[in-house]
Amino acid sequence: MTTQTILPVDAESLKVISKRNNEPDWLTELRFKALELAAQLELPKLEKTRIDRWNTQAYGKYQEATVIQSLDGVPNSIQDLIKDHEASGSLIVQRNSGVVYTKLSPELSAQGVIFTDLHTAAREHGELVKTYLHNAVKSDENSVTALHAALWNGGVFLYVPKNVEVTTPLQAIFLTDEAQATFAPHILIVAEMNSSVTYVDNYVSGELDGDILHNGAAEVFIKAGAKVRYASVHQLGESVTDLSYRRAVVENDASIEWIVGEMNSGDTMSNTNSILKGNGSTTDAKVIAVGSGAQKLNYTTQAQHFGKSSTSQMITRAVIREKATAIINGITKIEKGASKSDGQQTEKVLMLSPKARGDANPILLIDEDDVTAGHAASVGQVNPEQIFYLMSRGISRSEAEALVIYGFLAPVVSQIPLEGLQAQLQSLVERKLGQ
Repeated sequence: MTTQTILPVDAESLKVISKRNNEPDWLTELRFKALELAAQLELPKLEKTRIDRWNTQAYGKYQEATVIQSLDGVPNSIQDLIKDHEASGSLIVQRNSGVVYTKLSPELSAQGVIFTDLHTAAREHGELVKTYLHNAVKSDENSVTALHAALWNGGVFLYVPKNVEVTTPLQAIFLTDEAQATFAPHILIVAEMNSSVTYVDNYVSGELDGDILHNGAAEVFIKAGAKVRYASVHQLGESVTDLSYRRAVVENDASIEWIVGEMNSGDTMSNTNSILKGNGSTTDAKVIAVGSGAQKLNYTTQAQHFGKSSTSQMITRAVIREKATAIINGITKIEKGASKSDGQQTEKVLMLSPKARGDANPILLIDEDDVTAGHAASVGQVNPEQIFYLMSRGISRSEAEALVIYGFLAPVVSQIPLEGLQAQLQSLVERKLGQ
C-alpha cells in the first residue's frame, strides 16, 4: 500500500505547501519525517472508545488564506468573540488553513513579547521555535500526532521574555467554515523565568457543506517561577470531529492553570496533560463539558509528577443529555523521586436522559511513598427530589432542571477568574441544553 493511498497528502504535495509558506528547511524536514511516521503508526487507543469508527480522515486540502487588514472583514460568526479586542489590543484570527489577522499591542512588543502565527515565527525566530516545536506533543505518539506534525497550519507562537508580566489576556480565534480546507492549528507558548501571561482561544465553525476534522495541538513550556493561564473553549459544530492534544512542561516553582470548555456538537477527543518537571511546580485544571445528540466524547486530564513537592488539582464536570456518551478520565501519575507531592482529582458526570451514558474513571499511579493523593468520582442522574422541591416553590420543571444543572457546574465555572469567559461558557451551556 502506498503512502498516497493511506495518507491525506503525499510528500511532493507537502513539499509544495511548505515552499509556498516559505518555511525553513529544518521545518520541511520535520514535516517529511512526521509523514513517514504517520504511515507506520496506529490511531490512539482510547479508554472504552472506538475512535476508528469516527471520521478521522476528513483533512481536506491546504488552502491559502487571504490576509485582512481590519477586523471589519471577519465573518459574522465570530463578531461576538472579537468585540472586546480593543481592550486587549492583541489578537490572532485563523480562518481554515491560515492566519488572516494578527495584532500585538505596541506596549507588549516593546517589552519583547512575540505573538504571531507559527509560520512567521519559524521564519523570523527559527532557533527559538526549533528548540520547542513537537517536544511536548511528540510526532511519534500515534498517527494523529504524526499527521498533525506533518500538516499543521496557521497556529500561534507566543513568547514572553524573562520577568515580563502580561496583565491583559492575549486572544486567538480559530474558525473553520470551509469543509474542503485543512484545519490543524498548532499553538506554541514559551514563558521564560518569572514571567506571567494569560492566553485565551476559541474554536468555532461556520456553515459547512461537509464533514471536517480538526487535528490540533498545544504545547506550553513554563520556565522557573513563571505562571501561565491557558483558557480554551471549543464550540465546533456537528460536522466537525475534534481531536486535541494539550501539553504543558512546568519547571521549578512554575505553574499552569488550564480552563477548558468542551462545548462541541460533534465527536470529540481531548487530552490535557501537565508534566510537572520541576520542584514546587503546580497545575490546576478545570474542565466543563456538555454532550448532546448522539455525540461520542472522550476527555482525559493528566498530571505527571517528576519534581519534588509538586502539586496537581484536576476538576472535570460533564453534563450529558439525549443519546450522547462520555468517557471522563483523570490520571495522576507520581513518579519515583517526586516526594512530598500532592495530586488531587475529581470527575463528576450528570446524565439528563435515560439514553445518555457517562463514565468517570479516576486513576492514581503512585511510585513514591512520601506523597498525598486522592480522587472523587460520581455518575448519576438529576435528583427528582431536588426538582420536586423547586417545583413546589412555583418554579416550572424546565427552570428547575436548569437550576440543578447550573448548580452542578457552578463549582467549576465560579472558579474561572475571567469574567468574560464565565459569561461565554454560561451562554454556551444554555445553548447546548436547548434553553
